[in-house]
Amino acid sequence: MAATTHTVTNQVPPLVGYDVYTADRALSEAVERHIEPGVLPVAQEELGALGRAAGSAQAQEWGAQANEHPPVLRTHDRYGNRIDEVEFHPSWHRLLGHAVAAGLTDAWGRPAGHVRRAAGFLVWTQAEAGHGCPLSMTHAAVPALRTDPVLAAEWEPKLTSYVYEEGLRPAPEKAGVLFGMGMTEKQGGTDVRSNTTRAEPLSGEGEYLLTGHKWFCSAPMSDGFLVLAQAPGGLTCFLVPRVLPDGTRNVFAIQRLKDKLGNKSNASGEVEFDGTWARRVGGEGRGVRTIIEMVAATRLDCVVGSAALMRQAVAQAIHHATYRSAFGGLLTDKPLMRNVLADLALESEAATVLAMQLASAYDTDTEEERAFLRIAVPAAKYWVTKRCTPVVGEALECLGGNGYVEESGMPRLLREAPLNSIWEGSGNVQALDVLRALQREPQALDAFLREVGKARGADHRLDAAIKDLLTELADLEGIEARARRLVERMALVLQGSLLVRWAPPEVSDAFCASRLGRDWGTAFGTLPHSLDLASVVARARPVAE
Repeated sequence: MAATTHTVTNQVPPLVGYDVYTADRALSEAVERHIEPGVLPVAQEELGALGRAAGSAQAQEWGAQANEHPPVLRTHDRYGNRIDEVEFHPSWHRLLGHAVAAGLTDAWGRPAGHVRRAAGFLVWTQAEAGHGCPLSMTHAAVPALRTDPVLAAEWEPKLTSYVYEEGLRPAPEKAGVLFGMGMTEKQGGTDVRSNTTRAEPLSGEGEYLLTGHKWFCSAPMSDGFLVLAQAPGGLTCFLVPRVLPDGTRNVFAIQRLKDKLGNKSNASGEVEFDGTWARRVGGEGRGVRTIIEMVAATRLDCVVGSAALMRQAVAQAIHHATYRSAFGGLLTDKPLMRNVLADLALESEAATVLAMQLASAYDTDTEEERAFLRIAVPAAKYWVTKRCTPVVGEALECLGGNGYVEESGMPRLLREAPLNSIWEGSGNVQALDVLRALQREPQALDAFLREVGKARGADHRLDAAIKDLLTELADLEGIEARARRLVERMALVLQGSLLVRWAPPEVSDAFCASRLGRDWGTAFGTLPHSLDLASVVARARPVAE
């Protein structure tokens, strides 16, 4: 090709070599707000180091390699022996190792642990989202295991370890372990009470043999799993180790790995149990009640993970528009593009602020905060995960055709975006869960309204939205059919309340005008032109060092 016809100009430099944490003002301000001064300097140092690692060329290369070389199932060894192992690219192990070393499976036992972990999860999974699944499962298994003090004493130190050791060996021989989950089955999906997997008691206390299947088993390469099965006393939670105490492999036949839309670096499998040894967690017939705390924690991670995807997509869009010229000037200076970027930035900041507020409530752990979380987590899971896909899609469009090619990284974000809305209960499940809390746990609604009410009187559009919400809550006619509309309004009012209290005026004003004041179109980039959109975009810009 002649050099005269192939001069490269007006191309945007890659967004690399920057601190993902400090460049995210909404996140760093939330950390300052929610962590007490005595712990804050240590937390900021940790998150800054993790942010620089996440923004490095090395981490970005690991993420690309882990997705270009997805996991491979090895059911048998060369001699025909069943081994059921999942083989990963070395970059997957590097990502997981860095995450575990950064404390992303340790939230339950250190000061401000949930805020620190949520912030770290939001930062690090921007480098690669797929390996967030085993991190989330491992972290979330802790509260379920605590229903059995003996099991908790045995497993919790290894679940919260800062050491990652790949490979299957007896848990006592490893410094750290990972956990997965197996709940859904072919015939029931979300309706776990229709599970058919059987659990037959053995003579040993709390020991059973399982026979059945799991249609979706998260992170099948893990050291242990929490699963649901039908014991004589009803649906029960069990711990299934991959390697038995004597060093032999438990019966855990991985039939195949799922060929998924996205999340390519991560393994999700179908497994069969046939005389699989397990230990009961909690009482017989209390399986859902036992595992529900794990589900709640992973639902919060769905919110945090979606906030991470949105943040990375918006950062890439603003970075691109800051350097790309068209029609006589930089894209970021064009009023219409600025409107689009500001609109996306509002959605990203609202998701981040809400996710960190929920993490802080876990740390506070009062009766009031537990009641608040009961209704706020499913509402946030419903709304934030639903917003992720349109945000990432619009951000991709900001890069034009360059965003549609794999090298930009945006297609991987877009394929990942729908996952958190499906994982741990899709939209209808979350909406119905909110209705259940409204009907059965009035203290949850009271706590929610008290939280929202902390911003009352600060913005007339928020006040009007709260009034409308109260009217809607008072009308139970056809409540199930309109559950999505109700939960959407609850999430938006909560986000508006948090932004009015904590965000700069230009951000809260734009959010309330559009999301609550109804001065908004049906696509991004339809904010009122009179708002201070340049400040909103400038606040969200990731500045590379």
